[in-house]
Amino acid sequence: MHAIILFAHGSRDPLWHKPIQAVAERITQRSPVTVVRCAYLELTEPDLPYVADALVAEGATSLCVVPMFLGVGRHAREDLPQLITALKVTHPTVAISCQPAVGEQAALLDLLADIALGRANNAA
Repeated sequence: MHAIILFAHGSRDPLWHKPIQAVAERITQRSPVTVVRCAYLELTEPDLPYVADALVAEGATSLCVVPMFLGVGRHAREDLPQLITALKVTHPTVAISCQPAVGEQAALLDLLADIALGRANNAA
């Protein structure tokens, strides 16, 4: 089984995680066979190791971590690579990959520009 982990910063605000969960829900709507979970760096649970462990226990043989960061600061440059390395040590038989942060993806940058220009299709 292949699984996607949407990885975000986290917040003390209990409503902060809703947009990340909404992305997970849209992935499930678009691809019902895709397994997707959310994980957080700090201040919100569950964390990345917990989610990865749970997915491997459910039978995942590959994990793709998608950093839901607009800016590529210390967390994306330093903390996340360390977490990925630790996951690979913990789960040596699982293929673990990590996409670039969403803020580095041309498609998202174009969409944000379209939104700012009032050109985005806001259909759900």
